[in-house]
Amino acid sequence: MGSAGAESADMYTRNFKTVMEQEGIYHLLSGDDKVPLPSGDEKTICLLFSANWSRPCKAFIPQLVQAYNKLKDTGQELEVIFVSFDRDENGFKEHMKCMPWLVVPFDVSIQKTLGNMCKVNQIPAFIPLEVDANLLAKDAVGMIKDYGADAFPFTQKRQQELKALDESKLQGGKLDELFENCSFVSGKGEKICASDLVGKTIGLYFGAHWCPPCRDFTSQLIEAYNDIISDKYQDFEVIFISTDRDHKEFDLSISKMPWLAIPYNNKTRQDICRIFEVKWIPSLIFLGPNGNIVSTNGREMVSLYGAKGFPFTEAKILQVESLLKKEGEGLPQQVMDRKHEHILKLEMAKAYICDFCKKRGSFWTFSCDVCGYDLHPTCIEETL
Repeated sequence: MGSAGAESADMYTRNFKTVMEQEGIYHLLSGDDKVPLPSGDEKTICLLFSANWSRPCKAFIPQLVQAYNKLKDTGQELEVIFVSFDRDENGFKEHMKCMPWLVVPFDVSIQKTLGNMCKVNQIPAFIPLEVDANLLAKDAVGMIKDYGADAFPFTQKRQQELKALDESKLQGGKLDELFENCSFVSGKGEKICASDLVGKTIGLYFGAHWCPPCRDFTSQLIEAYNDIISDKYQDFEVIFISTDRDHKEFDLSISKMPWLAIPYNNKTRQDICRIFEVKWIPSLIFLGPNGNIVSTNGREMVSLYGAKGFPFTEAKILQVESLLKKEGEGLPQQVMDRKHEHILKLEMAKAYICDFCKKRGSFWTFSCDVCGYDLHPTCIEETL
């Protein structure tokens, strides 16, 4: 997004009116009505540079509409003015259909002049005119995507305040603050509050139905989850944080999951992704019984150790690795099994299916280098 430069706030507003009047335009559009150019005396005025042909713009507009409506409902003196970067009037008219704010009449000359005035070099761009340019956040679009209406008035100070709140929630160890105003749901229709999870080890599972690696990992996590909760003395819960593309995909995701999920329409989903800086999926973060982070590489832990890794602390993983090493030292390095024609070598595997009993296995396996045949150590029948 382009920087607003070093000009003062009132200079920007005067420039906006001047540009419009020099082009012979003395009104803006509000639906089918015409309204006078704003003076900027009573409201914070923001210019939105956007275009119907741009995917990022079309993705951003619904987020801005939601924030705009919330700000208007709470009495904030804000006005947004859309400046089209569309290539033709048909695209402009299609784009403005979803906008509840004011619109600059379509004019290629005006869009170029206003874009140069605000130094816009990519869209969408969101430029507040009534804030000193030196105090503005560098990326108002990013702020709105991350924080919605809370981003107002889009200043560096407000951005720092919001980041400090995120850090406080991340380090605070308080589930009620981390999941503020959020009740969890399950595929069975249950509703659970964050306070009901205090004192448990919690896995925050970030994933989506459209992602094949997520679907693969979900099956591993289900197996580990069921093994862990089968022990009534182990307090454990998983919370699914969906990055699905729509509610239908979300429903498909949770229909196969035995744990809880943040409701799809609850903004807490995006908040948790931002607070924990999740950049890829599947991702699994473990919180300890005190609410603090235990591990950020839960996916690897579950893939390697399954339920044996619970509660997924560094000390527990070291203990598991020590026990596995001792177990491996007690097994032969290779065997000839009467059920197979080739030599089977001892190997460590994240997961496999035993070719004899057809059951899932993990950790130690006797595997064939020639044809990929695998056997559980307990299924070996050595030749005499």
